[in-house]
Amino acid sequence: MPAKPRIRSVETIAESRLFRIEELHLTFSNGVERVYERMVGDYPDSVIIAPFLDNETLLMIREYSAAIDAYELTLPKGLVDDGEDFFEAANRELQEEIGYRAGDLDYLCPLRIAPGYIDHTSHVIRATGLSPSRLPGDEPEALEIVPCNIGDIDDIIAREDVTDARTIATLYLVNRQ
Repeated sequence: MPAKPRIRSVETIAESRLFRIEELHLTFSNGVERVYERMVGDYPDSVIIAPFLDNETLLMIREYSAAIDAYELTLPKGLVDDGEDFFEAANRELQEEIGYRAGDLDYLCPLRIAPGYIDHTSHVIRATGLSPSRLPGDEPEALEIVPCNIGDIDDIIAREDVTDARTIATLYLVNRQ
């Protein structure tokens, strides 16, 4: 593996309330120079949860995705709040988004979201032993709960409204368990 590139300079080129965009001027070990951009900010980790009502029935949600201006079929997910561990965050998000609490939570793996541009990790959690329990959430509208059979994973992933990479990766991860 070659040595990491040398950062010649860093310049902030844009900023919002959520992040700033930096331009990195790099020199690679072979002498090639490039300019990369990255989003920098204080990004708390997040969780994405695959909640199973039984061995086959996965509960997905339909929610609005502002960046693509469309409704997506996805999995419950959200940020890990200060003082929470991954399991506490997963159970809170489940109660807020689908109205269930998990009796069993299994950590599967971390996923990096576009590591070439942003340093953010989403942790994949499998939730079973669900029982009804509701917490108020921060969604602007009620989320539609869509039961899906995990055996139909190919059909689920082929849907036009399933495009979130974290959701697709999580579906494959829980299907192989």
